[in-house]
Amino acid sequence: MTRPPTWAGWVDARAMRLLKQRFDRKWKRQPNGCWRWTDVLSGNGYGYLGVGGRKGRDILAHRLAYRLYVGPIPAGMTVDHLCRNRWCVNPAHLEAVSLRVNLLRGDNPAARNARRTHCLRGHPFSGEGADVVIDNLGRRVCRHCTRERKRRQRHAA
Repeated sequence: MTRPPTWAGWVDARAMRLLKQRFDRKWKRQPNGCWRWTDVLSGNGYGYLGVGGRKGRDILAHRLAYRLYVGPIPAGMTVDHLCRNRWCVNPAHLEAVSLRVNLLRGDNPAARNARRTHCLRGHPFSGEGADVVIDNLGRRVCRHCTRERKRRQRHAA
């Protein structure tokens, strides 16, 4: 799959209208309000649409939906699925956000750790009594637990 095209000057009003008609034939409304993309899905679950014939490009369907129904995607922004369904092209479920916000909304290790408020032993990561340091890998580490672990290692040796 190639990179999505930039939209500035890419299509005129007639071509956009035809593209919208073609787009609207390729989704089906679901009971939860999502619009399921019924055409080609990529290996990671995102819908896409080929445009421009043989030497054309593939456009991610959710980005096309945002462009058709909401407007241009602001520079430096990515389109996030609020419903968490990659195949959904409902513009009401899409929001243009920074890549950082998009990643932190997801279910990946960085997002899960960012949402943690306490260490594994219950010490708070923020607020009064917080004892947190950032290690050399950029992770939040409980200073209290680190001190205790080092103390146990010294006494075990």
